Amino acid sequence: MSIGQRLKEARKARSMSQDMLADKIGASRGVITNIEHDKVSEPQPMVINAICSVLNINKEWLTDGIGSMDISKEATRSAKVLSEIYACAQDLSEEEQLFILDMIKTYTKHLKD
Repeated sequence: MSIGQRLKEARKARSMSQDMLADKIGASRGVITNIEHDKVSEPQPMVINAICSVLNINKEWLTDGIGSMDISKEATRSAKVLSEIYACAQDLSEEEQLFILDMIKTYTKHLKD
């Protein structure tokens, strides 16, 4: 089963149309359609994270077919935060997005030190 087939299965299991899912993740319907029809070899990680958050599904199941479709509540909270970050960042310029990414990397580096 491909990532597109798994996405379609999950979306239908949640009784959600492509339009509804696209709207909830802040993307166009074409993004969902292209993934479902396997026209995208590697969907953007932020898109995958947003989809998993909205559909409440396991990222490894969606991307690799590993594990079960449903995820735990703890993982859902984390995915929801990442989905919000994605929604906020998509309106920024590429330069602004790279600045935010650099800030996150700097922050996580300092946590390890």
